[in-house]
Amino acid sequence: MTAASGNQHRPFRPGERVLLIDSKARRYMITLAEGGSFSTHAGTIPHTDLIGRDEGILLRSSHGARLRAVRPTLSDFILKMPRGAQVIYPKDIGPILVLADIFPGARLLEAGVGSGALSMALLRAVGAEGSVVGYELREDFAAKALKNVESFLGPDQPYRVEIRDVYEGIGPEHFPDGALDRIVLDLPEPWRVVKHATEALRPGGILLSYLPTIGQVARLREELDGSPFGLAETLEVLQRTWHVEGQSVRPDHRMVAHTGFLTAARLLDPDLPEVPPGPGVSPGNAA
Repeated sequence: MTAASGNQHRPFRPGERVLLIDSKARRYMITLAEGGSFSTHAGTIPHTDLIGRDEGILLRSSHGARLRAVRPTLSDFILKMPRGAQVIYPKDIGPILVLADIFPGARLLEAGVGSGALSMALLRAVGAEGSVVGYELREDFAAKALKNVESFLGPDQPYRVEIRDVYEGIGPEHFPDGALDRIVLDLPEPWRVVKHATEALRPGGILLSYLPTIGQVARLREELDGSPFGLAETLEVLQRTWHVEGQSVRPDHRMVAHTGFLTAARLLDPDLPEVPPGPGVSPGNAA
């Protein structure tokens, strides 16, 4: 049983992941097993104390420490999951889904899958009717991504990973149904993909790139400016949490500032004929 299938109201079951949160907000993710137990310096909690109980319960360890038990969200899982490469963090994943306008049924290419953090969010967004194909150079990263996706979302996802260099092209054999709706890149030189994306995306399709430095962004934007892509925009997301406790209300002392720049652009069809102005509108006055 996976975390993703735990949205309906039901008790914890063996095989499920559970997130334990102690009084100091430390988080521990465990997988329930018959006869298993969880131990820290604050004591032990047998898995039998959790199995058959409802989400949100408060437990006490053998030393009297209190821990709250909930099912992990996708954000929780990303921060705790096994990884081989640096992941795109939740604060950027949400804006990526909106900026790239990932929708149910979308056909999507993700290049640079890393450990699969973004892949999981993309799969949730495209749904069973969509598809996500990943290009990854390293076999160990590809294997890790596939394992993490199956671990959280379950088997039989519309997801596969090809050991392939996207800089060399986007294979039409991987998309027999036609053009792509979206391309999402987590690569150091995404400008090398622009020409391939022009051929692989449908008109109106969106290319999105995640980059750590503004110099890379400038190079990408230069390439986009000389291509059929338009409506380009670049942003970064800064996340500042707040301390709210009684009358003490202030920004937290630490914040998650820069992690990466998000750049998105839409493929426009330069071969479409220009739409003539409407009746009574002269060409010089047309918007």
